[in-house]
Amino acid sequence: MVNEKKRQLVFVHGRSQQGRDPVAAKKEWVDALREGLRKAGRELPIDETDIRFPFYGDTLIGMIEGRSGDDLANVIVMGTEEDDRERRFLEAVLREVKDQAGVTDEQVREVNQAELVEMGIQNSAPVLALLRAINEYLPGLGGALISAVTHDVYVYLHNGRIAERIDDGVSEAMSSDRENVVVAHSLGSVVAYRLISERARESAWKVPRLITVGSPLGIRAINGSLGATRHPAAVGEWMNAYDPADVVALRPLSAPWFAVDPAVKNNGGVDNEFDDHHGIRGYLGDPAVAEWVYQALTAP
Repeated sequence: MVNEKKRQLVFVHGRSQQGRDPVAAKKEWVDALREGLRKAGRELPIDETDIRFPFYGDTLIGMIEGRSGDDLANVIVMGTEEDDRERRFLEAVLREVKDQAGVTDEQVREVNQAELVEMGIQNSAPVLALLRAINEYLPGLGGALISAVTHDVYVYLHNGRIAERIDDGVSEAMSSDRENVVVAHSLGSVVAYRLISERARESAWKVPRLITVGSPLGIRAINGSLGATRHPAAVGEWMNAYDPADVVALRPLSAPWFAVDPAVKNNGGVDNEFDDHHGIRGYLGDPAVAEWVYQALTAP
């Protein structure tokens, strides 16, 4: 088909892509979107050649070194001075998760009564205590997942070398000649938000619609590391979708957690049909999210 609107679709992925075949990874996203469009009574309105999938997954290998979320938490709390800064960042995120979910300090103490004392606790205790409580009182939401995503976000925000490699890779997929409809997931939403905010003007990018899914940007510890929150000038509409059972997408992108003008349009009605409530298949396979993509690609 001919893309008469001269728009391209840019997917910006999150974590857990390292070691994958980029072609297979793109196919997973496209297939999920096709399924969502089918549910919405639509078809993909552009050729797949007009879909860009900048793949930076192998760059993330250096960020996680093959460790699981649980391993990362233990490494962080027992490591170097830099690890101590990351530990404080992770602790702040976990406290937000705990508070948002209504887990009390007393419940944290109950889960950890054998490990914690009131005074003189080691630096590792708060993080590990919060992880235990989250896993105890929020089964299936995944303390390990939030730890792993938080680690990726922290390294992206604080390791200039890795951030530059990721930013340059995503920038190559963006076009200054065509409008870019951007769909960003998880860590990818942080990447897309910062990149469009910082590079769109000099690169002459136009983004009629930014769609974020499973985004951690509503977590204050994360968006606070990005400076003042703002609606990127190059972005027309910003839509955000989240599954309430997705621990990474802790909050909608709205005041008081993420106040921007014009406001982000949030959809908290995604019910991810897969076991992984953070997975991209459930987000792009949601008919409302797929309709957002369709409308952005076909709007006059």
